[in-house]
Amino acid sequence: MFENLSDKLNAAFKKLKGHGKLTENNIDAGLKEVRMALLEADVHFRVAKQFIADIKQRALGQEVMASLTPGQQVVKIVYEELTALMGSRNESLTLAGPSPFCVMLVGLQGSGKTTTAGKLAIHLNRLGRKPYLVPADVVRPAAIDQLTRLGDQISAPVFAATTEMDPVKICRDARPAALKAGCDTLLIDTAGRLHIDTQLMEELQAIKEAVGPSDILLVADAMTGQDAVNIAGSFDEALNIGGVILTKMDGDARGGAALSIKAVTGKPIKFIGVGEKLDQLEPFHPDRMASTILGMGDVLTLVEKAQAVVDEKQAAELEKKLRKSQFSLEDFRDQMVQVRKMGSLSDLVKMIPGVGGSKQFKNLQVDDGELVKIEAIINSMTRQERHKHQMINGSRRRRIAHGSGTSIQDVNRLLKNYTQVLKMMKKLNQRGMRGLQRGMLPF
Repeated sequence: MFENLSDKLNAAFKKLKGHGKLTENNIDAGLKEVRMALLEADVHFRVAKQFIADIKQRALGQEVMASLTPGQQVVKIVYEELTALMGSRNESLTLAGPSPFCVMLVGLQGSGKTTTAGKLAIHLNRLGRKPYLVPADVVRPAAIDQLTRLGDQISAPVFAATTEMDPVKICRDARPAALKAGCDTLLIDTAGRLHIDTQLMEELQAIKEAVGPSDILLVADAMTGQDAVNIAGSFDEALNIGGVILTKMDGDARGGAALSIKAVTGKPIKFIGVGEKLDQLEPFHPDRMASTILGMGDVLTLVEKAQAVVDEKQAAELEKKLRKSQFSLEDFRDQMVQVRKMGSLSDLVKMIPGVGGSKQFKNLQVDDGELVKIEAIINSMTRQERHKHQMINGSRRRRIAHGSGTSIQDVNRLLKNYTQVLKMMKKLNQRGMRGLQRGMLPF
């Protein structure tokens, strides 16, 4: 998502940066391209118009004209305005009132409400909360079974509902059941329709009156573009939603929904779904999204991903080994496993400032299967071989290749890369290990 928008914005900025001095004429020309880029990204036309007007007003002001680098100053203004457009800051879940707190997930059929309920449960678990899943969708076939399976998969209790039960009664009875199970947050998966209708809204309003949710989140498909904005407006009018969760943000959609929802409805995007896996739900940070759109990377999210998978004790032990040049193939493998937990390598590269937006890395497609292959090769070695790689001769390489389902060339490549890492470690040790961050891979 946003790749086309990023390309067009950066092309416009490049022209602006080429001018030693900005005038109203070249600012207008540059902003015209920015406006076209926004419209092509399916941003609401009124939002795009106001966005450009705000940038122009600031760009013609003293902060740009008095700057030594006016082109770069315009980029800074665009970044700040993009951030403000999407909400300025992250808005977390509203959990208030009597425990257990209640969060309603609403939206049209096919937007991903049920899967999002499971993802949100994982997010709450990480915050130290105990979620309780409530299947209130008695219309869609197998919706209850799907949420029950998700609950089993993530070890979260699920209310025992059936399709014969009334949705309002399910939600009302779920509260005492959650208390009994020792849970503090209800996640209600409500029914959806293929389109907004009176029956759906009346059912959702009845559930809202029955349970008094602390937050109502609209789950909307980012691939629907401006339709997601219209849907958000309709649900907000009927239910006064607290925020939006945009799903399928990892797709090739143009991004108009993410840039328009806050401006049009006044409701913040609280979370985004960035993949199909249950751990791929992220809090929405407008400043980080703006940085990504402008090709500046997203180092904060990268750090958070690393912190989520890096074990502090293991990191300290690894640092000691690195200082003593005792970094074994076993340690090499363990670091590979941690990197894989952080997500796709291609996505991680895009988060690095100055790298993800560069031409050299723009179309980089990193094969995550290579990490799997490396892990298989190292697992096929004996413990002694992992700690003394010098003993791996030709016959051992053939055995390792056969055992891992790879080729001898793959084994040779791994050993070559590993020895290069060891040489790098030796040089770093000689320089006092400056610049090496704890727990991170040294390449």
